[in-house]
Amino acid sequence: MDGGSNAGVQNSSLINHAYQELKKEMLQTVLDRIDLERLQRLTAEQIRQELAGLVERIIEEENIAINQNERRTLVLDIQYEMLGFGPLEPLLSDPTVSDILVNTASQVYVERKGKLELTSITFHDNTHLMKIIEKIVSRVGRRVDESSPMVDARLPDGSRVNAIIPPLAVDGPIVSIRRFAVTPLTVDNLVEYKTVTPPMVQLIQSLSKAKINILISGGTGSGKTTLLNILSGFIPADERIVTIEDAAELQLRQPHVVRLETRPPNIEGKGEVPQRALVRNALRMRPDRIILGEVRGPEALDMLQAMNTGHEGSFATVHANTPRDALSRLENMVGMAGANLTPRATRQQISSAVTVIIQVSRLIDGGRKLVSIQEVTGMEGDTITMHEVFTFKQTGVNQDGKVMGHFCATGIRPRFTERLRMFGVPVPDSLFDPTRVFE
Repeated sequence: MDGGSNAGVQNSSLINHAYQELKKEMLQTVLDRIDLERLQRLTAEQIRQELAGLVERIIEEENIAINQNERRTLVLDIQYEMLGFGPLEPLLSDPTVSDILVNTASQVYVERKGKLELTSITFHDNTHLMKIIEKIVSRVGRRVDESSPMVDARLPDGSRVNAIIPPLAVDGPIVSIRRFAVTPLTVDNLVEYKTVTPPMVQLIQSLSKAKINILISGGTGSGKTTLLNILSGFIPADERIVTIEDAAELQLRQPHVVRLETRPPNIEGKGEVPQRALVRNALRMRPDRIILGEVRGPEALDMLQAMNTGHEGSFATVHANTPRDALSRLENMVGMAGANLTPRATRQQISSAVTVIIQVSRLIDGGRKLVSIQEVTGMEGDTITMHEVFTFKQTGVNQDGKVMGHFCATGIRPRFTERLRMFGVPVPDSLFDPTRVFE
C-alpha cells in the first residue's frame, strides 16, 4: 500500500516538474517574441488577450502536446507571470485564503478557516521567487537584497507582505502575506460564527457610542483588527476620526475619516515616520476619536495622554495573551518613551485612560472568540484593579477537535453603566445575568 502511495507521489512530482519546465520555456519564448514597448500602450485587458493569442500560436507552431485544460492553465499562468505575482495570483484571488506562507520555492502553505494547509503551488526555483518578491516590493518604492534582506510591503489590495531572504533565511526566500479582506466581516458574521454573543454585541456597541476608551488585546491572527474595524463602525457619523496604522487596514464607513500611515526608512535609512510622530500630529488635527491600529512602542505614552486629555472613545490594539498581560505590556511600552515616570505613576495613567479591555483569542481548532470583556476599575495600592464582565469558558474538545464551551456574564454590574445611561445608550440589567448561557 505504501509503495503504491509513494509511486503516486513521485509520479505527481514528475508531472509538476515537467509542467514547470514547460512554463519556464514558454515564458522565455513569450518574452523573446513580444514587443514590450507596444505593451505599455495597451490596457491590462488588451495585454491579457495579446498574451493569450501569442501563447496559443507558440503551442501550435511548436506542436506542444498538451490537452485543453493544460492549455488553459498555461495561458493563465503566463498572464499571471507577466501582469501579476506569478504562482501567487490564484491564491490572492481566492476569498477563502486569509494567509499565504511561502517557505522557499518548493513549498507554499495557506490558511483557510483558521487551519494551515499545504498547496500544490510551487515556483521554478528560488530565483523565480526572488523576482516575484522584487516585483511586490518595487511597487511601493522598497528594495530587497543582501544589504537589506528584510522588507515589509503592501500589495495593491492592501494585503501586508513580509519577505526575508538569504543570508538571513538559510534555505531560501521566505514570504508571508496577511490577506486584506475585500469585504470586511460584519458584526452579524461574528455572531453567526459564534465569535461573540448578541449581549456582548449590544454592550460593545453601547461602549463605542458612549465614548469609552477601549483596548483590544490578543495574539497574532486572533482577529484584533477585525474587531477594531467592527467597533469603529459603531462610532456616530458626525464625529471626526483619525486612524493611525503601520499598514492601512481599517475600512471605516463614516464620512469624516482621516487615515494616517507610518513610513519606513528609505534605502539610505532616512525619512522614517514612526507611529509616535503620527499620534502627536493627530492631536493637532482636532480629532473626536483617535484609533491606533496597534500599540507597539513609545507611542503608548502619547496615546494614554490623548485618552486622558479629552480624546475619549479612542481605541487601540495590543499583542497580549490576557488583559493583565496587556496592561503590563502598556507599562513596558510607556517606559520606552523615556519619560522617567515611576511604575505607580505609569499605572495611574493607564488606569485612568483605559476603561475596558476586550480579549480575543484564536483557539486550538482555528476559531476566533471574544473570550473576555474586563473593566478597569482603578488602583489598589500599586496594582491596577479589574473585574470581568463577560467570559468564554472552555469545557473541552470534541472528537472532531472542535473546542466546546459557552459564553456567559459573570454577574458583575460594571461601573460604566452609569456613563452609558448619560450618553443615552443604557443597557438593561438582564444583560449581566450570569444564568444566560450561550453555547
